Amino acid sequence: MRQILFSGAIGLFLTLIGTPLLIKLLARKGYGQYIRDDGPRTHGSKKGTPTMGGISFILATLIAYALTKVITGSQPTFSGVLVLFLFAGMGLVGFLDDYIKIVKQRSLGLRAKAKMAGQLIVGIAFAILALNFADARQQTPASDRLSFVQDFGWSFGPVIFAIWALFMILAMSNGVNLTDGLDGLATGASVMVFGAYTFIGVWQYQESCANAQTLTNPASCFEVRDPLDLAVVASALMGACFGFLWWNTSPAKIFMGDTGSLALGGALAGLAICSRTELLLALLGGLFVLITMSVVIQVGSFRTTGRRVFRMAPLQHHFELKGWSEVLVVVRFWIIQGMCVIVGLGLFYAGWRAS
Repeated sequence: MRQILFSGAIGLFLTLIGTPLLIKLLARKGYGQYIRDDGPRTHGSKKGTPTMGGISFILATLIAYALTKVITGSQPTFSGVLVLFLFAGMGLVGFLDDYIKIVKQRSLGLRAKAKMAGQLIVGIAFAILALNFADARQQTPASDRLSFVQDFGWSFGPVIFAIWALFMILAMSNGVNLTDGLDGLATGASVMVFGAYTFIGVWQYQESCANAQTLTNPASCFEVRDPLDLAVVASALMGACFGFLWWNTSPAKIFMGDTGSLALGGALAGLAICSRTELLLALLGGLFVLITMSVVIQVGSFRTTGRRVFRMAPLQHHFELKGWSEVLVVVRFWIIQGMCVIVGLGLFYAGWRAS
């Protein structure tokens, strides 16, 4: 368990001291946020705030994981490294998008096809690798069966798994990206979900089928490869995001940009797939799902009826236009996310008990 404490603490420390250095560097180069004219008017004051802050917690997470392995003398696992690959790979796609927006002064960044191609390359590589490299117990990082708190149903093969994995990766990345509209909102919500996955990884490790001979009820064990290392990765992510939140909360000194939002979405999807909690992620990351659905409803309603359901989508901007302050929206949405995590962990425990 020392690994979990070390990774979280190192990630927190690195973003606390590293983010202000990144802010100064980005400000010196003039890499400021572009504010769209069709957004809430109150956001005009945010123009020029340094962006691409995701670089901070991406590097902090990777360094925290590596240092933890060196300090504790433990070996990296394929599952942990694979989730970090997805995290960093999606972050690279987001970085290219942010860089083009800022340097080329093109408001939409990467062309839609190029951005999608980058996400597909990273996602497909993750899906292929996740079904290979079995351990001594023939457990691969991912399973080609659906999962809630454990695998269930029948095997649907590598092709369908790849499509499902891509859907999860793209859905969570875009969900975090849509949520990242107010200071600290997406960062704080992500901290809660990564905290939940730290707990889930520890619990799965304690109840792993690899330890079936010492378990009170071996029938309810978890067939998850490297659950403890997944907890180490989740803890590093939680600590790094928590430290970044110090600088990202209102009034934000830096924004994560697509660099951060795509990376966080990839990490969430990767942890869910490798921990066999794919469908549970919809509850644990309930705020991201809610905000994404608000956009789907808004677009669908306008195209079919010509009317808007919300004053503005994503949902957080609807409440801003109703007169809520930015801080009020963020805190209340954090409360919603906290309740989603509590319900999700409750169902995870209930599912384990029921098995």
